[in-house]
Amino acid sequence: MITEEALPTYQTMLNTLDGVRDETGASPTSWGIWTRAWTAEENRHGDLLNKYLYLSGRVDMKQVEKTIQYLIGSGMDPKTENNPYLGFIYTSFQERATFISHGNTARQAKEHGDLKLAQICGTIAADEKRHETAYTKIVEKLFEIDPNGTVMAFADMMKKKISMPAHLMYDGKDDNLFDHFAAVTQKLEVYTAKDYADIMEFLVGRWKIEKLSGLSSEGHRAQDYVCKLPQRIRKLEERAQGRTKQASMVPFSWIFGREIKI
Repeated sequence: MITEEALPTYQTMLNTLDGVRDETGASPTSWGIWTRAWTAEENRHGDLLNKYLYLSGRVDMKQVEKTIQYLIGSGMDPKTENNPYLGFIYTSFQERATFISHGNTARQAKEHGDLKLAQICGTIAADEKRHETAYTKIVEKLFEIDPNGTVMAFADMMKKKISMPAHLMYDGKDDNLFDHFAAVTQKLEVYTAKDYADIMEFLVGRWKIEKLSGLSSEGHRAQDYVCKLPQRIRKLEERAQGRTKQASMVPFSWIFGREIKI
C-alpha cells in the first residue's frame, strides 16, 4: 500500500522521459493523456488499501502515513536517465512485478480467510495486468522500429538491476526498512527472487528476444546477455538459499513495533 501511495513520484518519473513527457501538466498529447489516466487509476489502488488498513485497526496508521510522507519526499532513482527506452522497459517489468505481488497477496488473504482483502488485491492485480500489457506493447513497438537500440537498452536496464519504487522507504526509525520489508516479502513468497527471474524470462519471450536479427555486434552481445540472465539469476538464488542464514528479529513500526523473524 505504501508503494501505491507514492504516485506523485512515479508521475514525476514518467515526465522525465524525453519525447513523451507532459510538457504543460495538461497536455492533449496521447502520452500526456495516458500518463494522467494511469496515475488516476493507480491512485485508486493506494486509496482503497489505505482505507482497508485504517478500518482494520491492525496497523499503526501514524507510522504508515509517516512512511508515505518520507517516501514521497525521498523520491526514487530507477536509473532510466530520461531515456524512454529504459523508462518503458522499467515500467513493463515493474507492472508485472506488482501484478504478481498483488496476486500472491490475494491468494494468501483467501487462504487465511480474509475474503474482502483477497477481492481487493485481486482487483488491483487485474488492473496491474492491463498496465503491464500496455507498457509491454509499447516496448514491442520499439523492438519493431529499432531492435538494436532496444535490445541494448534492455541489457543496460537489467545490468543496473530493477530497483523497486520504494527502495528509499523510511519510517523515521529503521534505516534499513526496505531491506527488512523485502526480506519479509521473500519469506512469505509475496515477491521473491524467483519472481524476478520469472519476469525476466517472460519479457524475453514476450518480446521474442532470441529471434531478433540484423543486430550489430554490440546488439548481439546484449541479446545473448538478456537471454541467459534468467538462468543466471536462478543459479545465484539457489546458491543463496543453500547458505545457512541466521534468522534475526526485526521490529516493524507499522504493526506497533511487533518483531518479525527474517
